[in-house]
Amino acid sequence: MLADFSQFLFSGLTTGSIYALIALGFCVVHNASGIMNLVQSEFITLGGMVTVTFYTFLGLPLPISVPLAIVTVTFLGALFERLAIRTARSQQLIVLIFITIGSSMFIRGLALIIWGSDPFVIPPFTGSDPIRLFAATIVPQYVWIFTITGSVLVVLHFFFRKSIIGKAMRAASCNRRAAILAGINVNRMVNLSFSMSGALGAVAGVIIAPIITTSYDVGFMLSLKGFAAAVLGGYGSMPGAVLGGLLLGILEALAAGYISSAYKNAVAFIVLLLVLFIRPRGIFGEPESERV
Repeated sequence: MLADFSQFLFSGLTTGSIYALIALGFCVVHNASGIMNLVQSEFITLGGMVTVTFYTFLGLPLPISVPLAIVTVTFLGALFERLAIRTARSQQLIVLIFITIGSSMFIRGLALIIWGSDPFVIPPFTGSDPIRLFAATIVPQYVWIFTITGSVLVVLHFFFRKSIIGKAMRAASCNRRAAILAGINVNRMVNLSFSMSGALGAVAGVIIAPIITTSYDVGFMLSLKGFAAAVLGGYGSMPGAVLGGLLLGILEALAAGYISSAYKNAVAFIVLLLVLFIRPRGIFGEPESERV
């Protein structure tokens, strides 16, 4: 019984770490621009598929292919903001959100044309021999997922709390007009947020690919669950995104293990509906205040 619970727990923490990275990508863009960036799903897909291109088609070593893929998707995130978001004639949020929806569908179709519909396999970073840990058996890729996710969280914490650019991004997200008056280039901060969103999505897509394979549409379901994790934690709250992702991953694994794997994908949407009905602002979300 303990062995089963430990196994489900580690599995849930693994997928929850991926959801947390994706939720952070949503939060970074939302905090900087107010946009719900639905291209996040394609950043996840591109992370895995560009890695496949470098590793399988071009024959580069995996330690080189992975960083190159992340850098490529980071650049594409910045390019998307510059070409699609900033140049839009309307700056209303609903219009910008629909631009991300259309762009997501376009990129997914383009990915289907380029890479086809067959799934691709990326090898584990350091072999596949199982490891015994706390009565559970895990593969080395789980350790890589925990390590990389933890490192990303530490880097983001110090970036937003200690660096000048991170503080400027926080200022722009809190009060756009005041940030402009203080001399902060808000457009540059928004562009950087899309770059970071692309990087976070690419990292998630790359590190999960050795476990679930990757394909032209792999990011769609993962991004929906990442969005549910962001809402659960409090949309826009970075600590909430991490906690929401981990909780969602654990609930999903326990439901699949103790009830049925058929309900695995339903858990995220059940949780999302419950949160929206009971506590719409999420765990760490702040209540909205009205101006009188």
